[in-house]
Amino acid sequence: MRTALLQSSGRPGSVVENLKVLDEAADRAAAAGAGLLVTPEMFLTGYAIGDDVARLAEPADGDCADAVAGTAARHGIAIAYGYPERSGGTVHNAVQLISADGGRLANYRKTHLFGCFERDHFTEGGQPVVQAELNGLTVGLLICYDVEFPENVRAHALAGTDLLVVPTAQMHPFQFVAESMIPVRAFENQMYIAYVNRVGREGEFEFVGLSTLAGPDGIARARAGRAEELVFADADPVALAASREANPYLRDRRPGLYGSLV
Repeated sequence: MRTALLQSSGRPGSVVENLKVLDEAADRAAAAGAGLLVTPEMFLTGYAIGDDVARLAEPADGDCADAVAGTAARHGIAIAYGYPERSGGTVHNAVQLISADGGRLANYRKTHLFGCFERDHFTEGGQPVVQAELNGLTVGLLICYDVEFPENVRAHALAGTDLLVVPTAQMHPFQFVAESMIPVRAFENQMYIAYVNRVGREGEFEFVGLSTLAGPDGIARARAGRAEELVFADADPVALAASREANPYLRDRRPGLYGSLV
C-alpha cells in the first residue's frame, strides 16, 4: 500500500484552513496512487495552541470527523489524522483512521503524555493497542511519545500490526528519534512504521520534520527534510512476510524471563 506522509503544521488555530490543507494533500496523494494519507499529531487544530485545545476539541464522531470523512470519500483515500478528542468532560490527544469510503475504522488516544503542556491539557488514554484492517494490512495507531516506549511497539508486533502509524510533534533537540529510533523500532518488531511530524516553530516549540516510513529491514523507505513536504513510500505485505521469516526476533522471545519488566 502506497502511503503518503503529510509533513506540515498546517495553520495552527484554524480548523477550516487545516481541512483545506488536508483536502489538497489528499488530492495529490490519491493522484500519486496512495491508499493512505497520514497527518502529524494534532493536525486539525495545531499543537501549541494553549487553552484553544479544549475549545476546539470535538467528539470522534463530530463535525470535523464528518469533514475528514467527506475528504476521504471524495478522493478515494484512507486518512489518519491527529486531533483533540472531547469525550464527556475530558480531552484526549487522539488519532482517527478513516477509510477511503468515509467510514470510521479506528480511534486511538495517546497513552503516554509528554511534558507539562500535554499533562495540563489532555487526559491519557488507556487502550494500548488499537488496530484496523486496511488494503490487506493490519494498521496500528500510536502517537509521538508512545513509540519511544519499546513495550508499546512490541505489543503491536505481538498483536500482528503490519504498518504502525505514528502522528508526531517531534521537537528539537530530539530529532534522533526520527533519524535512529524509528528504523530500529521497525526492525526489532518486524513491521513498517510511518512517523509523520510537524515542522517549523510553533509557540515555544521547534518541530524538526524528518518524517519517515521505515521498513522491517531498518531502512527508511522515505524521509522528509525540514520543510513542509508530502512524501511517499510503499508498505509491501509480501516483503514484510519474507522479512519476518528471515528475522526471528518474535519467534526467539522468551517471555518467561521478562516478568520483571512489568
